[in-house]
Amino acid sequence: MVSWKSLLAAVPFIGAALAQSSQYCDPDNHICFENYVDPIYGSEIGFVFPTSTSSTEFIGQWKIPITSKWFGITLGPGMNRNLLLVAWPNGNNIVYSARVAENYVQPTVVTGPIVTTLGFSQSSTHWKWTFRCQGCTTWSFQGIDGAIVQDSISVFGWALSTTAVDQPSNAASTFEEHDAFNLWGHNVANAHSSSYSDYLSGSGSSGTATATSTVTSTTSVQTIAPTPYDYIVVGGGTAGLVVADRLSEAGKKVLLIEKGGPSTWETGGRDQPNWLKGTELTRFDTPGLFEAMFSSNNPYWWCKDITVFAGCLLGGGSSINGMLYYYPPDSEFSQAQGWPAGWQTPNAARDKLKAKLPSTDVPSPDGKRYLDQVYDVVKTLLNSKGYNPATINDNADWKDSVYGHPAYNFVGGKRSGPLTYLRSSKTRANFNVMTYTNVIGVVRNGAAVTGVRINNTAYGGNGIVPLTTKGRVVLSAGAFGSPRILFQSGIGPSDMINLVKNDATYGPNLPPQASWINLPVGSYVSDNPSINLVFTHPSVDSYDNWQPIWDSPRTADANQYKSSQSGMFAASSPRINFWKAYNGPDNKTRYMQGTARPGAASIETSQSYNASNIFTITVYLSQGITSRGRIGIDAAMRGVPIVEPWFQDTKDKTVLLNGINDILGSMSAVPNLKLITPDLTKITVQSYVDNYGTGSMNSNHWVGSCKIGTSSSSSVVDANTKVWNTNNLFVVDASIIPGQPMSNPHASIMVVAEHAAAKILALAGGA
Repeated sequence: MVSWKSLLAAVPFIGAALAQSSQYCDPDNHICFENYVDPIYGSEIGFVFPTSTSSTEFIGQWKIPITSKWFGITLGPGMNRNLLLVAWPNGNNIVYSARVAENYVQPTVVTGPIVTTLGFSQSSTHWKWTFRCQGCTTWSFQGIDGAIVQDSISVFGWALSTTAVDQPSNAASTFEEHDAFNLWGHNVANAHSSSYSDYLSGSGSSGTATATSTVTSTTSVQTIAPTPYDYIVVGGGTAGLVVADRLSEAGKKVLLIEKGGPSTWETGGRDQPNWLKGTELTRFDTPGLFEAMFSSNNPYWWCKDITVFAGCLLGGGSSINGMLYYYPPDSEFSQAQGWPAGWQTPNAARDKLKAKLPSTDVPSPDGKRYLDQVYDVVKTLLNSKGYNPATINDNADWKDSVYGHPAYNFVGGKRSGPLTYLRSSKTRANFNVMTYTNVIGVVRNGAAVTGVRINNTAYGGNGIVPLTTKGRVVLSAGAFGSPRILFQSGIGPSDMINLVKNDATYGPNLPPQASWINLPVGSYVSDNPSINLVFTHPSVDSYDNWQPIWDSPRTADANQYKSSQSGMFAASSPRINFWKAYNGPDNKTRYMQGTARPGAASIETSQSYNASNIFTITVYLSQGITSRGRIGIDAAMRGVPIVEPWFQDTKDKTVLLNGINDILGSMSAVPNLKLITPDLTKITVQSYVDNYGTGSMNSNHWVGSCKIGTSSSSSVVDANTKVWNTNNLFVVDASIIPGQPMSNPHASIMVVAEHAAAKILALAGGA
């Protein structure tokens, strides 16, 4: 069975974005609860405790939509290692159990907590269960310990599914993974009542809570007073963190909204392997855990509403990628690449980035390089083809026949990246951040944007975060996220906006059709086509193909990193990068980039090989590619590729094939080097590339979906990154980049954000 596993391992983070509870008195049983109502699904969850803040029990009440076949809550900030209560109707009865999960797997039933039903009813719309839970405020099961904090606001979570459990009459039944989940802040301090014993005896009347908040039976959602902002930046990823920092640095009142939650320890993340317990190092802090991003049982960091890999957490893709960090060359910003005047040679932006995030190709703090055999093998291969060694970021413009050790912006053996900008932003009183908050769309009256609409309807009573009189919105939600917000705001091609119009949730928020703005949102998309070549060489250590790094890493390497953040885990998996320029059949220059690492994602071969000696060279086509695709949304509002961007122009494939054949043609320069994928005893290189699956070809370096340009007929934003035909709506992220960057786009996106922030601040008419 699939587990109830995706509930985020969040932390006690309470802010305006995390909807909180309020007082509510049930007219049927006269019990007054501290109650939470989910604004999307309408599920209601109430608690009342005895007066003591060290009580061992509570009375709970759930009022759940009838469509939910099971419902559960976690009495802590996430599913893992917290007491769970799960229940479902079975005919006229309620079936329930207490459970725990040590990892993100099917929760197991535990004994100890005593759950007693005080009332159960069903209507045509909801089922309601009132119960007493004794021994439920602290727990200790097989090393899993925890407690409800009873004198403050606690973070709880809920999950529901529209799929029935496997054995409805069995309280220990297994069940499928939930369809939806969320976290909320419950004011447990307000949930203690002097009438608790009366509630248990059934003699409760109006009830008296120990808190001073007003008790009402007409509403159970606390309205959060809206705060207007000069700038609302949507998306706490690679670009959004840079923009928000520079805007707040300029004295503007800035709100940053992020759909996901924390990542690194500094941001509140606490997701660690057991071998890092006792440290302040999470999976996101630790560079060497990069490969484990793709093998987790609970990859909560991936966006669930996009059909390709994208990060929904603070730092965005920069919190989960390999962190290759290459300063963009001037050629990236040429008019030939599609950039309008005013973007060429962005030296000031690049210098700001370098000052904020210096580069290193020796990421371990002890100054040593580790697991460098792949570098030595590939170096020999490239030397035979006339390549030259270099410290790549010493000359960003040199990208022809050059190779070097990978460049990173790790600091002290830990991931840094754009989260460094968040650190400085949070020191300012004029900066605020919302997490776990989904922006549904911008609120606009014609060309004027007045705020953004979020999924927390408790905010302002309608979920609208307002702008100040001269305020502005900057979308930095990524190559898929920013287009979707535009579609949901009535901006883009009509086929996409009509999908929004037909959606029961998002359609009512669209502006009138006469106010729709027709722009080519989602068009002109590119991504690096990438092809993997898998080799073996007797000198190479495949590092167990990275499989044990989370659960059982090599002891010496784990101990070294834990004690000093040095060694193997101070870098991600790549060991060498290289570039070469090729002239295509159309006389246009295209660049090939290569990245090599120990191990392999997949192997297809009939040849015998030693798995401990495998390594992969991934060959990309980068700056100069001419193929373009289109992205959009489907009827479920998920971001999807509509036209795949790889090899739409066959000349791109011709150039990449030339590059691959160049590499393979020099294999004789390296004794004992063996190619196992593609297996040239069975297929040709041409056939291998022709039949390469697009799911593997995807590099997740998507750009261009809100392309910058000089005309609204062929671009989405102008040279100032302002959306055409709007007064105060901007887009700053990978989506505005008109041509594929030279290298992994991490640094390029931050340079774009630095340059764009300066342009936005200089543009007249803003706050």
